Amino acid sequence: MDLFGTSREESKKKIKSYSAAQTDITALSVSELSTAPLAVRMRPQNLEEFIGQKHLLGEGKLLRRIILADRITSLILYGPPGSGKTTLALVISRMTGARFKSLNAVTANVQDLRTVIDEAKYFKSEQNERTILFVDEIHRFNKAQQDVLMPDVENGIIILIGSTTHNPSCSTIFELRPLNEEELIAVLKQALRDSERGFGKLKVEIGPKALEHIAKTASGDARRALNALEVGVLTTAPDENDVIYFTQSVAEESCQRRIVYYDKDEDYHYDTASAFIKSMRGSDPDAAVYWLAKMLYAGEDPRFIIRRILILASEDIGNADPQALILASAGLQAIEFVGLPEARIILSQLVTYMALAPKSNAAYLAIEEATKDVEKEVTEEVPNHLRDKSYFGAKRMGHGEGYQYAHKFPAHFVDQEYIHKKGSYYRPTAFGYEKVHQERIEELKRRKNPEKGKV
Repeated sequence: MDLFGTSREESKKKIKSYSAAQTDITALSVSELSTAPLAVRMRPQNLEEFIGQKHLLGEGKLLRRIILADRITSLILYGPPGSGKTTLALVISRMTGARFKSLNAVTANVQDLRTVIDEAKYFKSEQNERTILFVDEIHRFNKAQQDVLMPDVENGIIILIGSTTHNPSCSTIFELRPLNEEELIAVLKQALRDSERGFGKLKVEIGPKALEHIAKTASGDARRALNALEVGVLTTAPDENDVIYFTQSVAEESCQRRIVYYDKDEDYHYDTASAFIKSMRGSDPDAAVYWLAKMLYAGEDPRFIIRRILILASEDIGNADPQALILASAGLQAIEFVGLPEARIILSQLVTYMALAPKSNAAYLAIEEATKDVEKEVTEEVPNHLRDKSYFGAKRMGHGEGYQYAHKFPAHFVDQEYIHKKGSYYRPTAFGYEKVHQERIEELKRRKNPEKGKV
């Protein structure tokens, strides 16, 4: 009996049957190939067919060297949809001669994992054959799944290749980037040329404008680009010479509405928000409005956007333009009252104002430096003359004695000590209204008199 609780011969039959059901999806029969989606049929079989990701797979790059040297170890492929994560895992499996198994972390249960592990152990011991387990959405793995799988990954029974759109903090990570327009056009042309898997046997006339439109609207997603091409080719009637004219209007119909990749609560969400904030901070209203439009188009909550604007109004503009915070606060109330789609106009007004407002982070730096001193240095005691004298027993302790009321003095200013510590936290810039603050500080310095209480 073996690990399946069956005889050795029955075990072999079970494993072969299970393997056939989980076969490499690129190993399709003629009939399966003809009915499979174009994006599946056109999956690269080797590195030469793989388009894009030159930072990982170009000549001399680390991942290419690892694959060619057959030194593949467990790794994570991180990137947006359609960038080639699943395809690359399949290519690695084919080029290294390893068996390929695929699971989705959301739908796979512990028993599914145990079955894959048992099968991998059998093939390793009986045929010295390695197993690559590709786990899609690996960031969704729960602790029970991890506990079952990780010991055999660490022991080398299974080579784990995880796929995720969520930036992981462990394992060897290779980030796949969205394909650029040139690479997407190359993918489309490859599909048009290939007579076995693509449309090479058909007479398809497609111009550069149509290809550019598909590439532009695919938003870096090769699968989306191939799907659009397939829809256009298969739904356009050929002329009397069997020529399919794939025009720009066909391309526009095939693409429909562009889907912007924007994963709420994950990395691309925060990357876009980061670009949005940095564009306002960098005084580029055009870039800031673009990122605003992308967030709104993708369904971002306007309240998330207005919170970021409120923070920026103080952190990056501050007293250089005190109106910024007032406007941002008014914007919060306005978008709650108006709602989308009109709220986008209010947000655009705020964003362009913030981008062009004079900038200063002096107030932000002031609280940061003061907080560090509070955390690290001996805590300052409140000077006796500044203490509250209204509560019971305060006067008996001398609280408030010697305090000088500023409004009794000329210019409503009196030189007295408010903190023992010497130095400054708030150092206003010479930009915008903050220049007034800078001049005011200089004026107050001139007004100070060594003799306490006099001006």
